[in-house]
Amino acid sequence: MTDKNLKTRFAEEIRPTLGKKLGIANMHAVPNLTKVVINVGIPKSDNTNKMVEVVKSELAAISGQAPKINGAKQSIAGFKIRAGDPVGVSVTLRGAKMFDFLDKLCRIVLPQVKDFKGVKRNAFDSCGNYTLGLTEQIIFPEIDYSKVEIVHGMEIVMVTSAKDRDAAYALLEAIGMPFEKEN
Repeated sequence: MTDKNLKTRFAEEIRPTLGKKLGIANMHAVPNLTKVVINVGIPKSDNTNKMVEVVKSELAAISGQAPKINGAKQSIAGFKIRAGDPVGVSVTLRGAKMFDFLDKLCRIVLPQVKDFKGVKRNAFDSCGNYTLGLTEQIIFPEIDYSKVEIVHGMEIVMVTSAKDRDAAYALLEAIGMPFEKEN
């Protein structure tokens, strides 16, 4: 492949090609990636604070950006959660970091998963955003498997400016998202 990063390739090659494919003459109207949000839920337990710090450091290594701790908005007695208790850790990527993360996800991380047949095509919402759920954080090369105490999943949301599912699918496919083959 070329030595250009994904952000440069998107601006110079992918976006004009996508505009022609979708029949959009105005390059500003071509669907674009707005942001990527990576979210990890934290279960309530006795060692929640330690788990939050571990997940926070792993997410920082994966994304290259400092994550934020999300607190509960309200108390829920049935789950023994008080308002403000940590319930998740998330990071929002935009710009160059977003494209670098997606490039790593599509070209390195997902293809090395055992028995990987592609990501699901039906995880788009009605606005053209795509949500990818991963069951393990250890598939990322930044995570040292020998130091992992708790294996946890994460949710990666790709927010697009697409108006519908088809345009968002075309955008992510052009970027290199490895979707499963149709039967």
